[in-house]
Amino acid sequence: MSSDQINQIITQMGTAIGADSGLGGTLKFDFGEPGSVLIDGKSVPNKVTDGAGQNADCTISVSLETFEKMVKGELDGTSAFMQGKLRVAGDMGLAMKLGPILQKARG
Repeated sequence: MSSDQINQIITQMGTAIGADSGLGGTLKFDFGEPGSVLIDGKSVPNKVTDGAGQNADCTISVSLETFEKMVKGELDGTSAFMQGKLRVAGDMGLAMKLGPILQKARG
């Protein structure tokens, strides 16, 4: 079960990316204890759902605090990765598409 904060992220991301995220794959944000968010860029239209128990082509492990800074544009994804604040497992190409998705989330 997701926290209210995770449900809010799911709603905001779903609205922001619309029918086509441009991913062409599945990307999961794993926030640890609070929960996770899955962006399904393979489905038409794309879907953003609770990622609990779901596998993805790429999983990004990050704290909610770091994620919020990235969405606000206060922290670049590459910088977060280099600082060890973000870990990537799976398809690194999908992780590289994260920037435009966060820009969409910013509005």
